[in-house]
Amino acid sequence: MKHRVYFIGLSVCLLLAAACKKSGKADPTPVLPVDTSGTFVPGRNVIVWVDARSNVFGTYGRLNDTAQIKTVLDTLKQTGVTGLVIDVKGSTGYTMYPSAYAKQVTSMDGKSLPANVDYVGFMISEARKRSFKVYASIITFVEGDGGRSIGTVFDDPAFKSRNESIVCDVNGNRVPVTSTGRNAFVNPARPEVQTRALNIIKEIVQKYDIDGLILDYARYTDIDADFSDFSKEQFIAFLKEKYNDNDAAKMNFPGDIVTSWKNTSGQVLPATTGKYYKKWLLYRATVIHDFFKQARAAVKSVKSSVNFGVYVGAWYVTYYQVGVNWASEEYDPFNDQAIRFDWAYPEYYKTGYAEQLDIMMTGNYFTQILLSENAATANLTYHWWSVEGSIRGTRYVTKNKVPLYGGIDMGNVDWASKAEITRSIKYITANTTGGIMLFDLVHIYAPQYNRLKQPLWDAVKAGLQK
Repeated sequence: MKHRVYFIGLSVCLLLAAACKKSGKADPTPVLPVDTSGTFVPGRNVIVWVDARSNVFGTYGRLNDTAQIKTVLDTLKQTGVTGLVIDVKGSTGYTMYPSAYAKQVTSMDGKSLPANVDYVGFMISEARKRSFKVYASIITFVEGDGGRSIGTVFDDPAFKSRNESIVCDVNGNRVPVTSTGRNAFVNPARPEVQTRALNIIKEIVQKYDIDGLILDYARYTDIDADFSDFSKEQFIAFLKEKYNDNDAAKMNFPGDIVTSWKNTSGQVLPATTGKYYKKWLLYRATVIHDFFKQARAAVKSVKSSVNFGVYVGAWYVTYYQVGVNWASEEYDPFNDQAIRFDWAYPEYYKTGYAEQLDIMMTGNYFTQILLSENAATANLTYHWWSVEGSIRGTRYVTKNKVPLYGGIDMGNVDWASKAEITRSIKYITANTTGGIMLFDLVHIYAPQYNRLKQPLWDAVKAGLQK
């Protein structure tokens, strides 16, 4: 199920056991003050994410038939949902609509789009009939399904050669990301990559009647990326311009950034770091921050009324690994007196992009709901690996600069019961300024795609009742 599975894998012990521990020890996160500026007003928007691969092309997906689309949307309306996030560009790099910049996917795994219908246009039209808000989402910096060798990078070897992300393996060798079995992430720093994404963004906003454009996977693949020659030269220029470092060109690349690597639960992580490591993290976060400024401007240049937003994982404490700082530019993780993140560098706060957003959707994908429900977290003000703690933490680092939509994953984590899903929905809607994002639609109607193996309509409806 796309981006959420990857991060769930990173913290599987935390999500499934809800033990809130790392390496067998209680999380040392200190108590932090809660930002109480302004008056808190809970949001009542209820947005359901509609993944294209699962809902349209999946074995049990129902959205490849117009009659079933209408039935599902009617049921969502009756359940209390107020809007949709429609996935319009997937991890293949292909779009769900006819595009001037990307190939359209019309069939996959033996299933096809509704015949003679613009799927995206039809979904939006039907959503409007039910007074839903409509947001379009794109997989921003992935251009190929690595497992099946399908997508933009596999169709265009020259594009692949120029833009595929280069990662370090556990031995420090620089290799293409697809050689590691992962999807074809592209290098976010490459002008060609950014231009392609911006063109698709503007095309969607121009073509469709949407309320907002949501970026998904607007990041690096992980901490092991991107170690291409292009990134090396750009990083050297960054060091010269920002720090007047004229010796940067002589660096041992990538050894002066990460000296050695280790494999931890299938993730390649730094074992020992070099003298440029923290500046490298700052450089990558700057790349993503600057792209977000361009993406916002692209949206507003076409239709100023369209909201610009993002989906991110709620685990800010490790999100630096993918080159993203979704905090407010007024939050300084380096100088925070309550907690000083060991990866932060002076002026890291300048890479915060919360102020660029009209909407932020976070994945609060944890089975532990309240801090009080675990002895290890009972005395904490916030905690990144629980629903309550991650919402508090998100509001703290974003300074409430952007409406927050907390997200619940109903299918990929081990809920004890439907009552727990209901309880989590109630907590999120009562404690976020925007509302809730339900991931994913297919988990609700297809019991084959959630771990309780039951339809979840009643759990969702109960959670949304005031």
